[in-house]
Amino acid sequence: MILDDFLVRAALAGLGVAVAAAPLGSFVVWRRMAYFGDATAHAAMLGVAIALAFSMSVFAGALAMSLIMATTVSTLSGRGFAMDTLLGVLAHSALAFGLVAVSLLSGVRIDLMAYLFGDILAVSRSDLAVIWGGAALVLGLLTWRWQALLTSTLSPDLAYSAGIDPRREQLVLTLALAVVVAVAIKVVGVLLIAAMLIVPAAAARPLATTPERMAVTATLLAAAAALGGLYLSFRLDTPTGPTIVCVAALIFAATALVGGVRR
Repeated sequence: MILDDFLVRAALAGLGVAVAAAPLGSFVVWRRMAYFGDATAHAAMLGVAIALAFSMSVFAGALAMSLIMATTVSTLSGRGFAMDTLLGVLAHSALAFGLVAVSLLSGVRIDLMAYLFGDILAVSRSDLAVIWGGAALVLGLLTWRWQALLTSTLSPDLAYSAGIDPRREQLVLTLALAVVVAVAIKVVGVLLIAAMLIVPAAAARPLATTPERMAVTATLLAAAAALGGLYLSFRLDTPTGPTIVCVAALIFAATALVGGVRR
């Protein structure tokens, strides 16, 4: 019964992350923001260290630092810094400072690997509430701003002519990305969050003919990767977070092959 209970919680956690990450990942793919997601995820490690140092909620610390990183990148990107260089510097600096800060914490016992690669099998009921609450918030934001986000993604000039401010839509994506990072850190960890954002969306691309279908397909594929990775991890005794990403990568390879055959 205990075994069944923790497996059910793990499955629900994986599905929650899939529901939150996959639709947002479609916009990350369309806007070519892969490095942006990576930088935001890496900043979460520094947020974890700050949260532990001040006895705060890890979710709150990760969310705050993810928001700060995403806002910083958005602010600096148009001010003479090459985007890929800026993201590389900020992402790796934030991760390094976070790891050093965690190592300096005294009197705090922490499983560093769990935060780097996730520990879905240790998800509690309160973690589930946070994950599904975050997923609901992300879905609500994307549903509310869907058409405006699509228009500003397609063409900023077209968005301006339609009375839509692309910078405001960028802010919506920034907020959603920070929430996804904060809720996913327990499941797949800091180093693999970007993979769950990008790989299912990239896998859905050859199978979809409209943006809406791509978002829905990406969600289904991410859910399949989460459940399949959890099952294989349990059967093969492998790390769960990386196994989930491996299954997602295999799904991507399969859909890319299908797309190539169709063409």
